[in-house]
Amino acid sequence: MTFPRTSPRRGGPAPRGRRGRRGVVRQSAPRTHWLLLTALVVTLAAALLLQGYTRHLYGSAPDGAARPAGPAYAVPPEAAHGGPVIDASAATPSTARPAPGTVALTFDDGPDPVWTPKVLDVLKQQGVHATFFVVGTQVADHPELARRILAEGHQLGIHTFTHADLGQAAPWRRSLELREAQLAVAGATGTTTALLRPPYSSTNDALTDADWQAVRQAGRSGYLTVLTTLDSEDWRRPGVERIVAAATPQGPAGQVVLMHDAGGDRSQTVAALAELLPKLKQAGVRVGTVSETASIADAAHPASTAEHWQGRALLLALGGGDLAVAVLGWLLWAAGAVSVLRAVVLLFAAARHRRLRRRGWGPPVTEPVTVIVPAYNERAGIEAAVRSLLASDHPVEVIVVDDGSTDGTAELVESLGLPGVRVLRQANAGKPAALNNGLRHASCELVVMVDGDTVFEPDAVRLLVQPFADRRVGAVSGNAKVINRGGLLGRWQHIEYVVGFNLDRRFFDLAQCMPTVPGAVGAFRRSALLRLGGVAEETLAEDTDLTMALCRAGWRVVYEERAIAWTEAPASLSALWRQRYRWCYGTLQAMWKHRRSLAQRGQAGKLGRRGLVYLLMFQVLLPLLAPAVDVFALYGLLFLDPVRIAAVWLGFLALQVLSACYAFRLDGERLGPLWTLPLQQVVYRQLMYLVVIQSVWTALAGNRLRWQRMQRYGSLQAPANRS
Repeated sequence: MTFPRTSPRRGGPAPRGRRGRRGVVRQSAPRTHWLLLTALVVTLAAALLLQGYTRHLYGSAPDGAARPAGPAYAVPPEAAHGGPVIDASAATPSTARPAPGTVALTFDDGPDPVWTPKVLDVLKQQGVHATFFVVGTQVADHPELARRILAEGHQLGIHTFTHADLGQAAPWRRSLELREAQLAVAGATGTTTALLRPPYSSTNDALTDADWQAVRQAGRSGYLTVLTTLDSEDWRRPGVERIVAAATPQGPAGQVVLMHDAGGDRSQTVAALAELLPKLKQAGVRVGTVSETASIADAAHPASTAEHWQGRALLLALGGGDLAVAVLGWLLWAAGAVSVLRAVVLLFAAARHRRLRRRGWGPPVTEPVTVIVPAYNERAGIEAAVRSLLASDHPVEVIVVDDGSTDGTAELVESLGLPGVRVLRQANAGKPAALNNGLRHASCELVVMVDGDTVFEPDAVRLLVQPFADRRVGAVSGNAKVINRGGLLGRWQHIEYVVGFNLDRRFFDLAQCMPTVPGAVGAFRRSALLRLGGVAEETLAEDTDLTMALCRAGWRVVYEERAIAWTEAPASLSALWRQRYRWCYGTLQAMWKHRRSLAQRGQAGKLGRRGLVYLLMFQVLLPLLAPAVDVFALYGLLFLDPVRIAAVWLGFLALQVLSACYAFRLDGERLGPLWTLPLQQVVYRQLMYLVVIQSVWTALAGNRLRWQRMQRYGSLQAPANRS
């Protein structure tokens, strides 16, 4: 992965193709990845749909099980009273039956990896051929058995694709069942067959009007329908003797005997077959395939090249669907387990962090503080921000660094005439340059950095600098809160700040791997920053980059949740997208820049092996899997147990609600906004996942992202209470 150095300038994009000391600046955002993502999601959805159809719409009732009776007025007498082999291709059907003294031995529902080989072994030992009516999905799972059946001289017929009841199926599904079953046979064996046995069929006189419609449709497609005359009822597993008795002809008439080589335990079938065949041979009965006994043309034909490769593609698709379900299943369980573990760890960490913070940091820190406010076109909120800083109960000097604003930001601050406030002007060079300019002019060792869209509580600066009583502390993160909480979007961001950001920061503090001190509210040792060379400009997340650099230099970074500042959050989805896109991309840049901390020791190693791994897992990898997980969840609702899937989702939601309630309690917030949490999981979460996908693609593609400034709405003023 290679990240280009990103221009921090906030005044707008450079002209297309302009070259400078950073190389070519690309303006256009990539679009190919959205097409790729859509193609992947559609492909996955199609694979799961096929897998769900083939695996979870499978007719599992035995062929001989009782079926609801239906009218039979449309069944012609030739079919109702003729032979079990029916040709319904013409207006008047014709039938055939096995010759006298013969038995067409047939097996349904296979091939099965356990029982079909045992049946084939008995047939080979007795020198007998049979007809196997195979289910398409079973052929797809065990193509080698279908090939063995043909190699040993037996005959194949189809038993539909998913063992569907053709009489109860719509015409489109009948065609689908026959076509896909035929393709499965063609893909596995290179042949096609004209023989069909509808599942749940029995004798001719049991045909209903619905069954006859299915037989007629199959006939028009070129199939011979093969019914039965003797049902061994082996599916009942009544015992070997009863199976043999039921399959033995009573008289010289030719018979079509039904047995099963799949669908459950067929040990009785195998044992009965070993007794039945010698008995029939001794009685002078000839046993063979349907074609051999009924004297009809061989139903097997070589598949065309198109059919063979279409069949191969179908088998690959089914195999891919099975693999996708298996992989997604494991990933879903793994992601669920990790997410639950994360929630538990975060809750315990938050509770422990709260207890530790009651102990204090040591002697009170009373030395004055320099507050640096980088400002670019912040006229809408800069006055509220500066006045809130001057209202601090801790001595401060305020430096406003105007970064080439065009809206009169500097003039407004100067016109206020506030004591203790200095304005520095510079040409537009970006936020890092503005911060470094402020650092050079700061007169205090302790420095607080504040975004121009932020207002402080009166005690925020004092609380923010108290951890510096510990000489190991190099930076302190405060508690940023959303001030514009109106509407769903505002409430969702409020929840995210309180639950997501602040619970994570408590954990990072305990684990000594804080990756980010937010630009809205953070304090630093000036000497530590100067030794690092100031604020770097290589990334779009200069706050994350700076924090990670401090950790790697051996400094501790802590979280002081009582130091509260209020910030203006994006008020539209497009503004939110731009902000989070910049944050996420910048975080990826910083992670890549500081990747060597994974192999370092001390404070740097804690950042790498704890902080970076945490960010990689929960802010990159899990969001990247989210679209696949969501598609799999829909698959579960359609084809698995929807009650169980809904229960799992509600369980995760309950866990999130409990976590949110505790986080809100820790922050002293009212629980009212949490009613929007279920909606946040459906809408807001998806947007954040897409932001991660966009950011990762931009990073991998080596594209450059310019600074994207949020529009200000002038809602900044310190609230009277925290409700």
